Amino acid sequence: MKFTPVLFTYASWILLALYWLFSAFGVKRAAKREASGERFVHILFMAAGYILLFNSDSRFGVLNERFIPENVSIEWLGAAITLGGVLFAVWARRSIGKFWSAAVTIKEDHKLIRSGPYAHIRHPIYTGLLTAVAGTAVEIGRYRALLALVIFLIGFARKAKKEEVFLAQQFGESFEEHKRHTGFFLPRFS
Repeated sequence: MKFTPVLFTYASWILLALYWLFSAFGVKRAAKREASGERFVHILFMAAGYILLFNSDSRFGVLNERFIPENVSIEWLGAAITLGGVLFAVWARRSIGKFWSAAVTIKEDHKLIRSGPYAHIRHPIYTGLLTAVAGTAVEIGRYRALLALVIFLIGFARKAKKEEVFLAQQFGESFEEHKRHTGFFLPRFS
């Protein structure tokens, strides 16, 4: 079997899925959680993005056309960006540790994480995931992948804004001070 950019990209996503699965054990219990309807909306965004990113169904029509010419060097660049995004998301996930949750929550004895990538970015897991999606979009080279990136961006931005409401309520001025020194999805060095 020849190792191709497509296989490298899929391997990166599988690495992320396995890490997420195993690291979900041992997280703290939720003290406060978003409404299930809000969680469902986020899941719909993620499902739509996933379908567009990984399904080449002919019914997508013009969305299956290429925005980047087919070129193995560009595909390898996209695969490398995907892996970089995955590794960044894993670093961020390791940094937040037992306070991580798939849903918007405040954990028991929650602490505001300000180390690792959280020293410069408030939502670095999403930064890593969006970078991985962007890399996959480059590797795929089709308009449906760009649309998936936009959908993921909207979904993560919505979720991150809800997280910030929870964090502001929980940590007050400490979180506001953290906001002044960090970027939303991109770093702020101050």
